[in-house]
Amino acid sequence: MSVILGLAVIAAALLVVAGAQKLLDPTMTVGALHALRLPSSPGLVRLGSAAELGVGVGAIVLGGRVVWALVCLSYLAFSLLVTAALRSGRMLGTCGCFGRDDTPPHVLHLGLNLALAVAAGLAAIAGRMTLDELPLSVGARVATASLLVVGLVISYACYVKLPRVIAAAEVTSGRGARPSSGRGSMPNTEAPGSTSHTGSLN
Repeated sequence: MSVILGLAVIAAALLVVAGAQKLLDPTMTVGALHALRLPSSPGLVRLGSAAELGVGVGAIVLGGRVVWALVCLSYLAFSLLVTAALRSGRMLGTCGCFGRDDTPPHVLHLGLNLALAVAAGLAAIAGRMTLDELPLSVGARVATASLLVVGLVISYACYVKLPRVIAAAEVTSGRGARPSSGRGSMPNTEAPGSTSHTGSLN
């Protein structure tokens, strides 16, 4: 399996994880979209999450130009949402893609989304069929799967943990938003009427 296809498979696996999470609990995503003044009904979020999950599974199991193109478009759409969040000046607690861990939108998310969009786009151009590129031997398949799992864990850390560490370091050093200023506090990104969520970086 090539490096590009490996990155594309990681992108697809992240779609599966995020889609399943938001399908089960759309509350945080509803709140984030509502804060950005975008359509944010729970039913709409669940519908989009189901599509996200389906695209990810289809890319991992089948691949091909059309499916990889959909993965690419998904990450480009995520990039637009992150850009909108950054430009809005609103510090959203989390988008809900990886549960309720507070992860404010960060330029790092934009870079990761664009990188994965490029990987999926190249896989689409090449018409990569995922299963056709698996190694023949069992040992090689196990090694490939292990590398993909490691890549998935690293990607999760880059999406969730690293931005939180950077944000906390910026606040500590005085370069980031200070909660006491009134402008750096995180608004509630839960859906209206839902259980309160503090949005802290702890």
